[in-house]
Amino acid sequence: MATCVQLYTGAGMPVVGLGTWKSAAGQVKAAVMAAIDAGYRHFDCAYVYQNENEVGEGIQQKIKEGVVKREDLFIVSKLWSTFHEKPLVKGACQKTLADLKLDYLDLYLMHWPLGFKAGEELFPTDDKGMAIPSNTDFLDTWEAMEELVDCGLVKAIGVSNFNHEQIERILNKPGLKHKPANNQIECNPYLTQEKLVNYCQSKGIAVTAYSPLGSPDRPWAKPEDPSLLDDPKIKEIAAKHNKSTAQVLLRFQIQRNVIVIPKSVTPQRIAENFKVFDFKLTKEEMATIFSFNRNWRAYTMSTGKTHKDYPFNAEY
Repeated sequence: MATCVQLYTGAGMPVVGLGTWKSAAGQVKAAVMAAIDAGYRHFDCAYVYQNENEVGEGIQQKIKEGVVKREDLFIVSKLWSTFHEKPLVKGACQKTLADLKLDYLDLYLMHWPLGFKAGEELFPTDDKGMAIPSNTDFLDTWEAMEELVDCGLVKAIGVSNFNHEQIERILNKPGLKHKPANNQIECNPYLTQEKLVNYCQSKGIAVTAYSPLGSPDRPWAKPEDPSLLDDPKIKEIAAKHNKSTAQVLLRFQIQRNVIVIPKSVTPQRIAENFKVFDFKLTKEEMATIFSFNRNWRAYTMSTGKTHKDYPFNAEY
């Protein structure tokens, strides 16, 4: 069983999960099944990935085969930005649950602090290509998420892509019922996020790193962008431990008590990404990897740059 990070609710969140963003329909069901066979118990999903139905099929298949029980699994999903209006939150969660074929989620995150105009379009944009905001405040959306905990649809709630000022706003909200259990952020050696990770952990908020391998398969990658998996210094550390660069990048986060959700649909890589519990990086190696920070983001949500709640203008 994967080592866990304990949430303030008392639940253990497995420190390695399978990411499902960009996993194509036709591949993700098999990927989920391969991951369960490889020992994964944590799955990171989202409405906006448009593949929750298949993820659910993979999970159901393994439960049916008797390989796992529902209570062995830790399933995460996320409220999309077009559902920030209070009356829409519960329906969005129920749609995710129906697709995943589950009756509760272990963790439900507000995917972005940004509310978008409600409707069919996932990324409603104006004639300049900028996101059309909804007239919502994420504190109100948070109240609707708290109700999901109270009615048993989700065990815990959290946030994603929030900066520390935005988390602070939630923590200081009068009448707060449930504080965020987790903040899921882009994090890898080119974007080490030390201040934000330290802030969250000091408040009892667990941190999950998305794109821990630098998201090499992002659709907008440019040839001149830095590539973590090919970084010679990381290759050198990997060779010393007889591990792959991916395993070193994942181990780096685990040693900071940060949860990782590498995405893959290749059974061999899925298994490899889970074999990160049998070696340890030295203090010096950790320091070397930390020194690669260049505050470089693969994912900037550029269409949201003019939004009042755009998270990446703050220092952290």
